[in-house]
Order: sequence, then structure tokens, then C-alpha cells
Amino acid sequence: MKTIGLLGGMSWESTAEYYRILNQAVKERLGGVHSARCVLVSVDFAEHEAMLREARWEDLEQALIADARLVEAGGADFLLICTNTMHKMAEKVQAGIHIPLLHIADSAAGAIKAHGLKTVGLLGTRFTMEQDFFRGRLTEKFGLQVVIPDEADREIVHRVIFDELVVGEIKGASRTEFVRIIERTAANGAEGIILGCTEIGSLVKQADSPVPLFDTTELHALAAVEMALD
Repeated sequence: MKTIGLLGGMSWESTAEYYRILNQAVKERLGGVHSARCVLVSVDFAEHEAMLREARWEDLEQALIADARLVEAGGADFLLICTNTMHKMAEKVQAGIHIPLLHIADSAAGAIKAHGLKTVGLLGTRFTMEQDFFRGRLTEKFGLQVVIPDEADREIVHRVIFDELVVGEIKGASRTEFVRIIERTAANGAEGIILGCTEIGSLVKQADSPVPLFDTTELHALAAVEMALD
């Protein structure tokens, strides 16, 4: 079994979910008392959130590279950045280490293609929805069309993520808003919806959606198990 490297804490709420999925999936695959071999470096998200808010991308890049090197030094065979937004710096992080980085968008795209879908909606932070590092990869590498909510709904999604989900608050009113946004995005042509923030899966489930949901946390973690056991 290869050792899975995790760069987490952004937020710790979703990183805990990564750890659960990894170990549960390895146990299901191998049986007995097997669990996942992994190395975790968990950051203080307050520092990274401040850099995000101030758009200090170069500082974030250097911080992520430094922490990714700690993961590598801990014996990891490959790296997961346990958050969608920080994949804006994925290419620079990969260039700064000697182990492969398993990209979160690739994990989502593989599941979407397996379902035979061509057009998907994307929910996530404003950075993930509006910038090209995630959407562009889905389009250019996998040929997918990506639909995002309108500006007002993007603001709701972004606010709920940062004000509620990253601190573990799950509110019924926010779930209702997300369901409305999912339904509206589907009505605008999305055949499925990417939950493109690692905390969203704690708020909405498949039963809440008229179209398939693709939870990047689960898909990324399961892809890591496949890579570790290959």
C-alpha cells in the first residue's frame, strides 16, 4: 500500500471527512483491521483564509509549497490538497515537490464522464466558481461544459461556505437555498452538479437534488485509495 499524503486543515471539518473516507474505503477493500497509510499536515486555516481574503496568492503559494514539502518529507508517495480553492496553486505546488499531486478536478471529471454527462453545474467558493483553474481544467482536459449560478446565487454559496460550513454550522435555511440553487442550475442545463467545495457535502445530499451530485471530497478520497492500492 502506498502512503497517501494529505495537506489539510482548510478546513479541518472536511479534512476529518477525508480521513474517514480513506480509512473506511481501505477497510472495505482489504477487510480485517486494515486502514489507510497516510501522512497529514494540517494548517491553521485562519492564516490561509486571511491570505485568500486579501488575494495574497503568492504568499499562499509559498505556504502551500512549504507544507507540501513537509508531507513529502513525512514519507508520502503522492499528495492530495484537501480543498478545491487551493488548487489554484496546484501547478506551482506540483513543481515544488518530487511526488505526484492527485488533482481534485480530475477525480470529479472521471466520475462525471463515467456517468456519460457533458454539462455540469459547479458550486464552490467564489474563487472556484469564477476563476479558471477548476472550470478550465474540466473544459480543456475533459471536454466538459460548466454552468455556474448567477452572481447573487454565487454570493450566497460563497457566504454559506465561509460563514457557516467551515466552522461546522449546518443550517436548514442554507440547505433550502442550496437546493433552490441546484434546481435552478439544473434548469439552466446542468445534467449534474459538482459540489466543488469540500464542505458542501455536509449540507446537501443526493436526496436533495433532481440531478446527480458529485462530491469532490468523496471522489478525491476514493481516487486516492485507488492510487494507494494500485
